[in-house]
Amino acid sequence: MILYPAIDLKDGQCVRLLRGEMEAATVFGDDPAAQAKAFEDAGCEWLHLVDLNGAFAGAPVNAAAVEAILANVTVPCQLGGGIRDMATIEAWLSKGLARVILGTVAVENPALVREAAMAFPGKVAVGIDARNGRVATKGWANETDVMVTDLARSFEDAGVAAIIYTDIDRDGAMQGPNIQATEALARAINIPVIASGGVSSMADLTALRDTQVISGAISGRALYDGAIDLATALETLKL
Repeated sequence: MILYPAIDLKDGQCVRLLRGEMEAATVFGDDPAAQAKAFEDAGCEWLHLVDLNGAFAGAPVNAAAVEAILANVTVPCQLGGGIRDMATIEAWLSKGLARVILGTVAVENPALVREAAMAFPGKVAVGIDARNGRVATKGWANETDVMVTDLARSFEDAGVAAIIYTDIDRDGAMQGPNIQATEALARAINIPVIASGGVSSMADLTALRDTQVISGAISGRALYDGAIDLATALETLKL
């Protein structure tokens, strides 16, 4: 199982939100590129980047910070937040991003997901953020009647590289991930599932790994707070 350290970007800074609330942002640093390099130096295989402003704006906002990260590390990076058209997808991939994450647009324009996944094999992931099993969009501000499993299944034949599943009520709360829901999703579809939201301890990581069906886990606040030691976690997940 791959551990993806998260760098959430708001106004050019590294932050973490509590349950997706922009007003509940904790700033962890003002040099995202240096933070990315520190994660790489600790041995991570991937980085997970989120343009939080972009998720609300519907277009990239923290592009300068993302580009600085891409210039400063060699590990592959995936990015979500405000990526809602083919031009933006193409632009990010041309700048060296390994994978784009499509969230809101996966609900509102699923044809774009299919088009992008076909045009860029292995480089398109779908981000599914949910409360109580229902998908939320536009930076989690809009709750829909779409069920998580139904949306994920609709992309099984599209060539999507991964599903990134976030339980919003667990995100940033340091209360542990929703392992049961994440495992159930992973068993219900044939697309690799990456867990996000609430991963706050080594016990969480090993529990996700031990399901044997979850391909990755994203963690942010726990790494910044020191609740998870990145080097130790990476070594443990290799076992």
